[in-house]
Amino acid sequence: MDDELKGVRVLVIDDSKTIRRSAENLLSKEGCEVITATDGFDALAKIAESRPAIIFMDIMMPRLDGYQTCALIKNNSQFRTTPVVMLSSKDGIFDKAKGRIVGSDQYITKPFSRDELIGTIRTLVG
Repeated sequence: MDDELKGVRVLVIDDSKTIRRSAENLLSKEGCEVITATDGFDALAKIAESRPAIIFMDIMMPRLDGYQTCALIKNNSQFRTTPVVMLSSKDGIFDKAKGRIVGSDQYITKPFSRDELIGTIRTLVG
């Protein structure tokens, strides 16, 4: 367990149960408190009630995609400073640029590694 990450509240938003579960397992082992959401609508309610320290978000989701959800978070004065990290299976320059435009703080390509998730939390929350 990593003392630095102990108790850090992380929200993982992905419509894939596998991705949610693997991120939750990796981060829980490091002492993070992990909350999961299946899409943007689900996430917005959970962000308001749990106030995560950092958000990992899939781009391709039903109803409200990652770009739209990120824009809504960053346009809210209460959550503007919460780091948002986009997760995508696409590693395109266009996707990364679009992520930056809506205010995301970082972009990780799936499949992600434990070190990528932990390193990102350390950098953006630490």
